Amino acid sequence: MASDEGRPFGASCRMDFAGRIGHPPNPDEAGEDILKATIYHNPRCSKSRETLSLLENAGADVTIIEYLKTPPSRNELARLYARAGMSPREGLRKAEPGAKALADASDEVILDAMAADPILIERPLVETEKGVRLGRPPEKVREIL
Repeated sequence: MASDEGRPFGASCRMDFAGRIGHPPNPDEAGEDILKATIYHNPRCSKSRETLSLLENAGADVTIIEYLKTPPSRNELARLYARAGMSPREGLRKAEPGAKALADASDEVILDAMAADPILIERPLVETEKGVRLGRPPEKVREIL
């Protein structure tokens, strides 16, 4: 059964930036691609949950990587930070006890430590075709949507 717009009943709706409610964009109908985003996510982190919600509300097709379960490699971290225009030190979760030992460490040593112990990675990291941003604050990811 379908609605009068040709979408199944119960299809999701979203609110656009002007506050209007409508259906999520259909790339086949609109001739546009849906924004794809990858989030390196920790579901126990409120900032990470807020960032994920922001992406979903923007209509993004989100790939969620729970980075504590599936950590990025050292090379992947280096690539992400380079795309973000930030140093590994800026991506270090300084509140973690293991980060204190890295106070005078080089970026190379910090990357090694993050790869070995992913809790040291500040979250959430979000990547789209437009770039990478650390979602602190979550609104920062709007720059790459």
